[in-house]
Amino acid sequence: MERVTAMAASELYTKRARVWIPDAEEVWKSAELTKDYKDGDTALQLILEDVTSIEHKLDPKTKNLPHLRNPDILVGENDLTALSYLHEPAVLHNLKVRFMDSKLIYTYCGIVLVAINPYETLPIYGTDIISAYSGQNMGDMDPHIFAVAEEAYKQMARDERNQSIIVSGESGAGKTVSAKYAMRYFATVSGSASETNVEEKVLASNPIMEAIGNAKTTRNDNSSRFGKYIEIGFDNRYRIIGAHMRTYLLEKSRVVFQADEERNYHIFYQLCASADLPEFKILRLSSANDFLYTRQGRSPVIDGVDDTKELCITRKAFTLLGINDSYQMGLFQVLAAILHLGNVDIKERDSDSCIIPPNNRHLTAFCELVGVTYQDMSQWLCHRKLKTATETYVKTLSRLQATNSRDALSKHIYAKLFNWIVEHVNKALITNIKQHSFIGVLDIYGFETFEINSFEQFCINYANEKLQQQFNMHVFKLEQEEYMKEQIPWTLIDFYDNQPCINLIEAKMGILDLLDEECKMPKGSDDSWAQKLYNTHLKTCNLFEKPRMSNRAFIIQHFADKVEYQCDGFLEKNKDTVNEEQINVLKASKKFDLLVELFHDEEKAISPTGQVPGTGGRTRLSIKPDKSRDKSSKEHKKTVGCQFRNSLQMLMETLNATTPHYVRCIKPNDFKMAFSFDPKRAVQQLRACGVLETIRISAAGFPSRWTYQEFFSRYRVLMVQKDVLPDKKLTCKNVLEKLVQDQDKYQFGKTKIFFRAGQVAYLEKLRADKLRVACIRIQKTIRCWLARKKYLRQRSAAITIQRFTRGYQARCLAKFMRRTQAATMIQKYQRMCVERKRYRKKQAAALALQKILRAYQARQKYQTLLRESKSVIIQRHVRGWLARCWYKRCLVSIVYLQCCIRRMRARRELKKLKIEARSVEHFKKLNRGMENKIMQLQRKIDEQHKDNRLMSDKLNSLETSYTTESERMRAELTRLRGAEEDAKNKGNQVSSLQEELERLRKELSTTQQEKKNIEDWTQAYKDKMEKMVSELKEQNGLLKTEKNDLNRLIQEQSQQMNEKMVRAIAQETQQLETDLNEERSRYQNLLTEHLRLEEKYDDLKEEMRGSKPGHRRRDSTHSSNESEYTYNSEYTDLEEGSRAVEDVTRGIDTSLTLKLQKRLTELEQEKQSLRNELENKDEQFQRARARDNVEFKKARGAELEYESLKRQELESENKKLKHDLAAMRKSLLGDAATGAGAPGSPAYKVLLDQLNSSCEELEVRKEEVLILRSQLVSQKEAMHHKDEKETMTEPSVYADDVSKLKDTDEIKQAYVGLKDTNRLLEHQLQTQRRTHDSEVETLRGELQNVKEENNRQQQLLAQNLQLPPEARIEASLQHEITRLTNENLDLMEQLEKQDRTIRKLKKQLKVYSKRIGEMGAGQTEGQTSPGQMVDEPIHPVNIPRREKDFQGMLEYKKEDELKLVKNLILELKPRGVAVNLIPGLPAYILFMCLRHADYVNDDQKVRTLLTSTINSIKKILKKRGDDVETVSFWLANTCRFLHCLKQYSGDEAFMKHNTSRQNEHCLSNFDLAEYRQVISDLAIQIYQQLIKCMENILWPMIVSGMLEHETIQGVSGVKPTGLRKRTSSIADEGTYTLDSIIRQLNAFHSTMCQHGTDPELIKQVVKQQFYIIGAVTLNNLLLRKDMCSWSKGMQIRYNVSQLEEWLRDKGLMVCGAKETLEPLIQAAQLLQVKKKTDEDAEAICSMCQGLTTAQIVKVLNLYTPVNEFEERVSVAFIRTIQTRLRDRCESPQLLMDTKMIYPVTFPFSPSSLALETIQIPSSLNLAFLTRV
Repeated sequence: MERVTAMAASELYTKRARVWIPDAEEVWKSAELTKDYKDGDTALQLILEDVTSIEHKLDPKTKNLPHLRNPDILVGENDLTALSYLHEPAVLHNLKVRFMDSKLIYTYCGIVLVAINPYETLPIYGTDIISAYSGQNMGDMDPHIFAVAEEAYKQMARDERNQSIIVSGESGAGKTVSAKYAMRYFATVSGSASETNVEEKVLASNPIMEAIGNAKTTRNDNSSRFGKYIEIGFDNRYRIIGAHMRTYLLEKSRVVFQADEERNYHIFYQLCASADLPEFKILRLSSANDFLYTRQGRSPVIDGVDDTKELCITRKAFTLLGINDSYQMGLFQVLAAILHLGNVDIKERDSDSCIIPPNNRHLTAFCELVGVTYQDMSQWLCHRKLKTATETYVKTLSRLQATNSRDALSKHIYAKLFNWIVEHVNKALITNIKQHSFIGVLDIYGFETFEINSFEQFCINYANEKLQQQFNMHVFKLEQEEYMKEQIPWTLIDFYDNQPCINLIEAKMGILDLLDEECKMPKGSDDSWAQKLYNTHLKTCNLFEKPRMSNRAFIIQHFADKVEYQCDGFLEKNKDTVNEEQINVLKASKKFDLLVELFHDEEKAISPTGQVPGTGGRTRLSIKPDKSRDKSSKEHKKTVGCQFRNSLQMLMETLNATTPHYVRCIKPNDFKMAFSFDPKRAVQQLRACGVLETIRISAAGFPSRWTYQEFFSRYRVLMVQKDVLPDKKLTCKNVLEKLVQDQDKYQFGKTKIFFRAGQVAYLEKLRADKLRVACIRIQKTIRCWLARKKYLRQRSAAITIQRFTRGYQARCLAKFMRRTQAATMIQKYQRMCVERKRYRKKQAAALALQKILRAYQARQKYQTLLRESKSVIIQRHVRGWLARCWYKRCLVSIVYLQCCIRRMRARRELKKLKIEARSVEHFKKLNRGMENKIMQLQRKIDEQHKDNRLMSDKLNSLETSYTTESERMRAELTRLRGAEEDAKNKGNQVSSLQEELERLRKELSTTQQEKKNIEDWTQAYKDKMEKMVSELKEQNGLLKTEKNDLNRLIQEQSQQMNEKMVRAIAQETQQLETDLNEERSRYQNLLTEHLRLEEKYDDLKEEMRGSKPGHRRRDSTHSSNESEYTYNSEYTDLEEGSRAVEDVTRGIDTSLTLKLQKRLTELEQEKQSLRNELENKDEQFQRARARDNVEFKKARGAELEYESLKRQELESENKKLKHDLAAMRKSLLGDAATGAGAPGSPAYKVLLDQLNSSCEELEVRKEEVLILRSQLVSQKEAMHHKDEKETMTEPSVYADDVSKLKDTDEIKQAYVGLKDTNRLLEHQLQTQRRTHDSEVETLRGELQNVKEENNRQQQLLAQNLQLPPEARIEASLQHEITRLTNENLDLMEQLEKQDRTIRKLKKQLKVYSKRIGEMGAGQTEGQTSPGQMVDEPIHPVNIPRREKDFQGMLEYKKEDELKLVKNLILELKPRGVAVNLIPGLPAYILFMCLRHADYVNDDQKVRTLLTSTINSIKKILKKRGDDVETVSFWLANTCRFLHCLKQYSGDEAFMKHNTSRQNEHCLSNFDLAEYRQVISDLAIQIYQQLIKCMENILWPMIVSGMLEHETIQGVSGVKPTGLRKRTSSIADEGTYTLDSIIRQLNAFHSTMCQHGTDPELIKQVVKQQFYIIGAVTLNNLLLRKDMCSWSKGMQIRYNVSQLEEWLRDKGLMVCGAKETLEPLIQAAQLLQVKKKTDEDAEAICSMCQGLTTAQIVKVLNLYTPVNEFEERVSVAFIRTIQTRLRDRCESPQLLMDTKMIYPVTFPFSPSSLALETIQIPSSLNLAFLTRV
């Protein structure tokens, strides 16, 4: 218990200080002081957390005060040594908080990793976690078993020293799992040095050893009942080459006995569960409850474990380790025989003898399985042979002795089988490669104490005593090294030394020595041995005690606790005896060779794989008789205790020769409950495993250690300005001297300050007090400011109230004044009104007099005017009568015309209704009476039409007669008028004329009467027709309603189908895009895998070539399709060397080479299959597009058909209508002056209007019918192809609907027609949408072109304005020349098309010529490349060119090819080319050389040039693959070369942007499409290598720059750290910052731009870089508790904003890089948001869409306050978050995949550079190239 001085006590034990007090239930309980402690007080006044006040009495002798509690800011630390107060309650509380609240099972305690078993599967052991911990320092990440494994692996490689990981703990604490994960880490990180999958074999040994060595106990379902030490061997490159296993103290007694709720070894239950398998029938097994050895524990089944599946896993592991099926069956036979042996029933004959009944079923099965005789085995199970000096005789055994002998035999057989399996596992893990170093993993039982402790517990605790001693010495040594390193004065630390306990056990005359001596005695017994122990050690050793109530037990004071051992069985277990005759019977087995091998003492067993074991293996240190001597005397046989002591001694020597790493596993409870913590059990194990001893040793010295920079940053608030000096070390010294008066409380080292226990808490208290004072001052100032603001608001409010009050008073006064003024005004106006009335009376009288006078005068004038008016009226009426006569005639004509027109419209309406009736037959079922009604109406209309025609004929005849009569009367009137004139001259004719006039008047009256009758008839007919028209309109309205309903239904169905189709198309498109991306990613991953295997193959060849100097690798030449995987021969003298290399290869490892070649072949086939798949996907796209085009054409044909039908119908109707109207008007139009029914009369107009409206209605109906008809016609044709259309396949629904209809066939046809109409509408909508999209795309393209042209013009204008006047004129002329050139190019498009046609014809001509030549020659030439053509028999056509007009080709000789590749690729320095030459110059030069080879039609030259180019690029990348500049340079050139091959391929798709001159440069003889794929694959490999190079450079910068560096100075402060090195958030000299990352990104970007990399490719590279930055940063944030704070979230958000600003500066915001940082941004926001209420939880769930549930919960669990003013996240809030996110469908993966690479694409980017203008600089040394 910690002691404090009086001064320190008075300073620390003040009011509200928190302490720990002992408690019976919780071990330690927290309390708070309610009163300051003063020196001399005998008790402390405390209050517990449950608000219970108590008085804690102090020990009057020691006066020791209770332990102080650490500040809350230190609770939950990763390292227990980081706690300021180091004592048991602080350790226990810290572990409990981390385990229960944060769900963290790992914690450091100095050099020890404390692992608490969660009894739950956690997602923290995946490959992503392994990758995250790989290469990290041990203190940089949160505690983890992987961190310990990485530290061991790193120290092995750095210090060239072997390592050991010691895993210990109680049964059920998780030792085996921890050791398993450590080995998995080594297997994953280091890989294998050969193709024999050693790492898989090492991991495969785990299920085997668990099956034969693990069992269920009351504390653990998978308890290891033996100790093991596995040495994992590594070569000089630190790759796994093999392993070796040592086992210790197998619990053999479990084979024959198990306690309640326990099981035997797993393998027995696995065999019983699989007894029904055919191959296991011979074992004669059944349920585990049927065998004695498996049913004693009464718990044959483990929850959640399938023994059948476990056996399959075990058998697979056996197979992987080389133990074949026959040996496996042999092992299973031995195991089954043990079970049968346990069931052998031995019956008692008398008190001294026993017998086994004959034909015992189980003994028979045992004998058959092991191949021995029944008689021999039954004989020696009941008898034993005794030998004396003179004779040998057989003695019978009692039933109990025989049973014990049987059980001893079973245990002995199982032990031999166990050792045999371990030996052959070791043989399978042995390798021929020389071991350079190793890492040992020790999985050994921890300290054990039970109610009954026997020999096994004694050995286990003895081993733990030795390990604890080694642990104490190692901790002491590390402390001493640290102090010496920092030059701290070294004072000896007193620590517990358990050497006396070890001497008690293993020294001369110790417990083991006396036990061995007693075993040698003829009549030795456990009682006599106990008496010897009492006599020897009871009075001489304080660690040895005798129980009060027993004489057969003893007590030993171990380092952890006192343990009482029962002496019963010690001698028997130490002897480990078995009946030799039984062993001889088993050895005599001739049918079972494996059994003979198990008991063969002279030679080692034969390997099941048939291989002779190596002689260089280590001696296995298992517990078995010594094989080095061939002696049978018992006195020379080593006892179990002696063997265990020797094995333990060798183990300690091995551990002392290595650097140890400690893992202490803690069992949190005895009930296997997930995340349940029992403080009693935990503290018991902490005391037993040495964790508290580590704390005690640390607390005795200086446990808290700070660097000067960390101390200055943390406690800067305790300094004043004058204390801050430029030298941080001196500043810290001055401050500490002022703050801590006792110089012994701290020491200054070279780089750190060392503090005693409790001093950091004291400094934290001072810091908190200083911050509290500052907070009070800030609060005081803010409250003052708030109070003043409140006062000012109140003052302003009072002034406002006064202002409004005074305003109200002023308004009241103004109101009074306004009322007074209003009253005066009212009086004024009232008086004025009285005077006005008086005046108006007088005025009215005067006006009356004037009115009467004026009226008289007016009446006089009126009479005069009246007479004149009447005469005018008479004239008007006469003229009106004449006009009305004419009007009536016109009206009659109009009515007749209306009747005709209505008749015509009615006929058309009838025709339309008939057509429409056929299309809506399915509605007849709903309106059955409508058809009859329509027929009646049709019949009625026909009758009316007949009457109408009769009336019209009659009306026509009357009108004709009336017209004739009118004409005649007019002529007569004319004649009479002439006669009247004559009568004037001749008076004698007056009488005759008067008579004639009278007669005419009579006729006129008769005519008028007839006209009146006709008008009456016409009016009646008109009323009748109007009634009929109204009825028709009603019917028409009903039909319209039905039609509208039908159209609405069709429209709704069309809309639904359209939405379905759009969704289906969108889903299918998205799925196809996803599939394409997946295929592309898979293809690129395969390319990466192929490249890795190819490099590995090359490395192996280099190693084999290195064995014989002077030999070179030979490059084999393959076909052009496989040139990316092959090498071309570069030198002529390589064949002999290659043969030598083949001999060396064959001599070293022929099988390995064959495996690599087979693997390469498989990868090639898989790559080809992926290519085929990709081509199939493209073909599917093309077919889908073709189907869309066909459907579009069909839809367009339907529309044209509809328009044609409509046009024909309208033309015919229009002609007919025009003809009828012309005839009617011709008949009606006559003399305008005669007849009331003439055109223009009211009746005529009304009739004409009605006819016109009817015609319009009929036309509308007819158009709708035509639409339906045309749609039906087009859809009937389209239905034949509907099965081929993937997005419109829904025939089953409609077919079912049609089949369900039980009406006539016409109804079904109508229904199907409506569905077809619906489909046509959908198709039309799709067509319109596609048309619209294409138009939008076209407009966008035009807009982009206009923008580019505008930008170009603006740039030219800006450049011209910056030039001097002379240069400006020249630039203007140059610009005008360019414009004219572009216009000239547009005019030459037709010529280009003709040129392409000529080239195609030339190719066809060459093909035909070749065929003719082959037919004439009668023989074939050698194999040619895909693009090669035979020389033409006719004179070739040459392209005419002018003098000195270069064609953009480079000619070289065949022997100069190697020089070309060497100068242009192998020896080219990218930096000089990027700075001085045009981008992509090597690619242009290579393509120009390729063009010439194509021009001369030399296929061999083309093939060798391309192959040499590809191989040389691979060679230079392999040589300088870690140079970003080189990789970027060749990526840009490879892409440019690929674009050139496309641009000049002659393909229409790639020639759109070419000039006419560039089109002339297209390849003419060879099709290099296959080579384009090869070069594309090469570009993918280069891209992935570039990403890898950039990642290797960025990776060390990311964590330091994004997380650790304080970009915003002073925001965050560091927390206290422990013994382990912690990465500070303060940027030390040499660390990376955010500026380092941005500078590196700038360097990458400028390098790619200088090399001419395509902009789209740059965007993809930047996106990948930002993904790596975001993923690595987030992964480290999720694995580092010290980084999860509010201030760190602010730092991260600021850093991300700087990266976004960089993207904006580079114009890369649209490349998708910003989106890759979204998870990191959300994680930073999560650190900063409020985390208390349900509203906060809802906000977090909606905000963190880019994070998984596991990541959100992990961040919340890791959130750590940096200051006391921050609050931790409550467990209830985290559970609320988990509940809200429960329905999310996402991956449970915690970390982001940092190895993921987005699939890369290479969009076609044509070059505007003319090949003929390229000049080759002399610096490239390519003078042998000739421009052509």
